[in-house]
Parts: sequence; C-alpha cells; structure tokens
Amino acid sequence: MVRQDSKSAGTVLLVEDDAAVRSALKFALELEGFQVRLYDGPTALLSDRHLPRRACLVVDFQMPVMDGLEMIEVLRTRDVRLPAVIIASHLTADLRRRAGRAGIGLVLEKPLSDGKLVESIRAALASDAA
Repeated sequence: MVRQDSKSAGTVLLVEDDAAVRSALKFALELEGFQVRLYDGPTALLSDRHLPRRACLVVDFQMPVMDGLEMIEVLRTRDVRLPAVIIASHLTADLRRRAGRAGIGLVLEKPLSDGKLVESIRAALASDAA
C-alpha cells in the first residue's frame, strides 16, 4: 500500500550497480512514499544534467569505475551538495572514517532490514530542508 502523502516524502536518487538490489530498494522506498530515481552506477548519475535541488542520495559504496564516496566527491566539485547515505556490504573503520571526512555520517550495512534506511533518508531530507 503506497502512502497517500507520496509527493511530500521526498526524492531519493538511488545509485546501485546490482539490479536486484536496485529493484528491491526502489519498491521498498516507494512503499514509504518516496519518489525514486534509479542509476546503475556513478557514470549514469554523473551524466544526469537534471538532478533535483532537493533529494537524498542513497549510494552503494562498492561499484565499478569509482566507489560511492569518490562519486560524491565529484558531485561536490560540481557544487551538488545533496545529503547522502552510503550503503555497504561490509563496514570497516576505514570506510566510516572516509565517509566522516567527506561529511557523510550515515553509513549503513547491507542487508538493510530494520527501517534504518528510511529513517536515515527522512532525517537527511529534513536536515537539508532546515
């Protein structure tokens, strides 16, 4: 059942190279009322010239071409400063440190099962709106 307030929930830009994970996350996030735009990797997102001004990035860390943090750094050189959540199959202290240095405090480990992703997206969108 899709929430009635789907337009107010916000937009998620999902960058994930695994088609099955991408599809499952899209479905789950749409059930929570988010509008979801899918990208199969950094190249697809970085070539999109029409990124919304208000959205939350949900980015897989380990991807071909460049990792999720490198992609976010490229966006920032383009003055795109959307809030971001990094998702990773294996969290390490080094990944958390790198994310922290990049200003990303939200790093979640797959599998995503306890509602933490939705809470993180809502918090990121709320802080971005403030």
